[in-house]
Amino acid sequence: MAGRIEDYALIGDMQTAALVCRDGTIDWLCLPRFDSHAIFAGLLGTEEHGFWRIGPAHAADAGPPAAARRRYRGDSLILESEWDTPRGTVRVTDFMPPRDGAPQVIRIVEGVSGRVRMRSALRMRFSYGRVVPWVHKVDTRTVAVAGPDAVWLDADTETYGKDLTTYSDFTVAPGDRIAFTISWQPSHKAEPPLPDPEASLEATAEFWSDWVEQCTYHGPYREPVIRSLITLKALTYAPTGGIVAAPTTSLPEEIGGVRNWDYRYTWLRDAAITLSSLLRTGYREEARAWREWLLRAVAGDPENLQIMYGIAGERELGEAELDWLPGYENSTPVRVGNGAAHQLQLDVYGEVTEALHLAHMTGLTRNDYASLLQLKLIRYLEDHWDQPDEGIWEVRGPRRHFVHSKVMAWVAVDRTIKLIEMGDADGPVEKWRELRDEIHRTVCEKGYDPERNTFTQSYGSKELDASLLLIPQVGFLPPDDKRVIGTIEAIQRELSTEDGFVLRYPTAGDDAGLDGLEGDEGAFLACSFWLADDLAMIGRVDEARKLFEKLLGLRNDLGLLAEEWDSRLQRQVGNFPQAFSHVPLIDTALRLTASGAYGG
Repeated sequence: MAGRIEDYALIGDMQTAALVCRDGTIDWLCLPRFDSHAIFAGLLGTEEHGFWRIGPAHAADAGPPAAARRRYRGDSLILESEWDTPRGTVRVTDFMPPRDGAPQVIRIVEGVSGRVRMRSALRMRFSYGRVVPWVHKVDTRTVAVAGPDAVWLDADTETYGKDLTTYSDFTVAPGDRIAFTISWQPSHKAEPPLPDPEASLEATAEFWSDWVEQCTYHGPYREPVIRSLITLKALTYAPTGGIVAAPTTSLPEEIGGVRNWDYRYTWLRDAAITLSSLLRTGYREEARAWREWLLRAVAGDPENLQIMYGIAGERELGEAELDWLPGYENSTPVRVGNGAAHQLQLDVYGEVTEALHLAHMTGLTRNDYASLLQLKLIRYLEDHWDQPDEGIWEVRGPRRHFVHSKVMAWVAVDRTIKLIEMGDADGPVEKWRELRDEIHRTVCEKGYDPERNTFTQSYGSKELDASLLLIPQVGFLPPDDKRVIGTIEAIQRELSTEDGFVLRYPTAGDDAGLDGLEGDEGAFLACSFWLADDLAMIGRVDEARKLFEKLLGLRNDLGLLAEEWDSRLQRQVGNFPQAFSHVPLIDTALRLTASGAYGG
């Protein structure tokens, strides 16, 4: 049985990632890319769907013990888990070395004290747990083959097969280091080179140390900021610069519910805000790589901008259901692909333009095609900004005139005008100033409820939406505007949970509601960070700090956040770890640091 979502650690190599539970089980791994089929899908099913456990030997009826301690080694993605047993203490170090060649997962077992009996149990199931591979020996190596994929196991101890699982039983004493490595390779190619686990460990530690040194933030929240930055870097697909929203699919927004989506793709919105956080903390190379990815992804068809693409820029992301997987804690359906790819979400134009603008303002080398793309996006918005859309939350009900979408259309026009005013682009600036004013006037007239003194989710509606918290943050209105303050206070009253966190919008319970879906969901962590930001902006800095630090307390023991928090069950829910949670954590830390609103 899979652990709680917060029981997992992330390891990765900037091309794919694995989730490691407290008991030493890898329950999720897709090879060779984030969006490839999983070879360990136990996270969304049972052990029959694939896993790899290394830990102290235990009785069959006792279940694998959880590690007594675990941590990342310094500022890295190298995971160290330690077990204390009656016979001694053992440490397992898990990591994935950044690579140019075959993807690898390396696990090094180290004796700390006494003599501890250990077991490795490796059950590979290809195609999300559906296909049992052909496992055989090639000299001293073990290889599992299914169709186009081959996974090679190299171990410092003897292995044997039983019940369609590869085992190794061994004992470690102080000073012993026993390494296991799996390497993916196309099945038609020759075997991959023999791994060098110790050299790879040293190189991986050096990689992360060098990368973290580039960070320009040295404020009081450095630990959570650095861990969030490392997590965002881990979600970057190094070969192309694309950034996935999360490395998982179908972790539920409501335990047992239907709100289960595949996040292993590049949402322009998520990637754009991720880049803004990286830029503000000193990471220009990631911004340059993402800008190049963006230009390739939309090349030839910028007027039909998709809200998301594959990590190499793929456009077709058809959605399917994997009916052989019972889902995380029976949350079905399990989905791969994402049918929202072709939705109209006008806010994306604003987020992309804002990211390009910030890259330009922070000194990223000019790219003429990026400026040309920005102008083309505005020409599209000229004719389409006043259309209804599916909005930031990808509703699967009818299109509406979402206020946040209109605000972000205003942002796109505003930032492009600034580009022209700086002399870095040419365009009909007077015409676009009039457009900017028209959008602003229309939003304030149709998206604002004067009786309640709050902006609303869409034109003419009474519902609130936490995305309205972004109105002062993007500069649409100043923080001291009474309409901004009224909106913040209305969201606190109507969308906050008992513990003070923020829902995205009202959900319907058992009936399909505003978003076209049944069921409820947890408090959305990004929205809760946005509220902390807004509170700081309107001068309620002590309240902002307290909310921010309360949110930090929701992170798991390794500093990781999923998409949402279930206040009733007191646990994390949604895909994990989630870029859209870690980005606003960084942004709020920067704002609170600048305002001096922190304790101690």
